[in-house]
Amino acid sequence: MPAIEVPGATLHYQVSGAGPTLLLIPGGGGDADTVSGLATRLADRFAVISYDRRGLSRSALADPDEHPSISTHADDAARVIAAVGAPAAVFGSSLGAIIALDLLVRHPDPVRLVVAHEPPLSQVLTGEGQRQARAVQAMLEQPGPQWRDVALALAIDHSTTEPGVEIPRPTEREFANQRFFHTRDAPTAHRYHLDVDALRPNASRLILAGGTTSAHAFPHHCALALADALSVPFVEFPGDHVGLVTQPTTFAARLAELLA
Repeated sequence: MPAIEVPGATLHYQVSGAGPTLLLIPGGGGDADTVSGLATRLADRFAVISYDRRGLSRSALADPDEHPSISTHADDAARVIAAVGAPAAVFGSSLGAIIALDLLVRHPDPVRLVVAHEPPLSQVLTGEGQRQARAVQAMLEQPGPQWRDVALALAIDHSTTEPGVEIPRPTEREFANQRFFHTRDAPTAHRYHLDVDALRPNASRLILAGGTTSAHAFPHHCALALADALSVPFVEFPGDHVGLVTQPTTFAARLAELLA
């Protein structure tokens, strides 16, 4: 697996296939392996980049106690694109969608298009919607969060997979990634404020997205609200908040359609 040295970390990435460059940024504690099913199904049309975010799996931190900011993650994504070749389309889901949005604000030049799937940005909600979002965020920040409750609130259901897809039991590495997400990336994401006005000049390169079975969950509401605020398209993808993992074949087909 190739690696690049960046300030404060070593980032491991991989490229599958050939064609226009496409960077995948999963959410939660997801690493390059998390999106392998999606990458495999897109590799006949794209040079698909997947990577371990700093602090996850093989991407070690120089300072083990670092709490990376969203902007640091976006800087990392820009460096990964540069290492492989630009311009690139970028697909981000959940936390990865927030990173992709910050990338479009701060590093727009190498980005051809961003598809942001269910970014959990409570700032774009109001009233009861914002209250529900903050309740879920507070749940995530509790010591030893009840993951079943979190999954229910975020519309995450690993039992509804497409034929031929099995979700294996988490490995120790995946548990470590989840701990990093829970203690560092999730709190950082919850306190991040997207500069919507700074995003407007590049909004023509943005598509917001949500799952067909997650319309009741707050990240889906965030995607809708941000699309409305920026007057950009909102599209649906198969599955729920983690449809990229549970429905990779139809998910890949939808993404390829948008990038054509």
